[in-house]
Amino acid sequence: MYAMRRELNQYRQAGPIAEIAVADPHRLTQMLFEGALERIAVARGAMMQGNVPLKGQKIGQAMDIIEGLRGALDFERGGELAANLDALYDYMIRRLVTGNARNEPEALEEVSTLLREIKAGWDGIPEQMRKAS
Repeated sequence: MYAMRRELNQYRQAGPIAEIAVADPHRLTQMLFEGALERIAVARGAMMQGNVPLKGQKIGQAMDIIEGLRGALDFERGGELAANLDALYDYMIRRLVTGNARNEPEALEEVSTLLREIKAGWDGIPEQMRKAS
């Protein structure tokens, strides 16, 4: 039984790893948004179940992903938009810290909502503009 679970987990991990190998920068950013949203959802479920270690682990991973998105901002080319996203990512991280410390699922949901809005804008970038950068 253990071997089957291990193989299943390896299979699950192989898909994203293979996709990363061939993804363009736009798709990689989409994957980061998806990863952060998934981890927040798992953290919220763990919070509701009282699973403190899993909650902390997943919130920490989500924060790392958001920091990665933040670190990828190009302030020279992005100007005011990059500055606004930087401030928003900072806010999200602070809300995740607060939500974790106070067991507030609303804080996690707020961050998820913000990430989904940014992701929707990112997903809406026309194909021609994705390749122009």
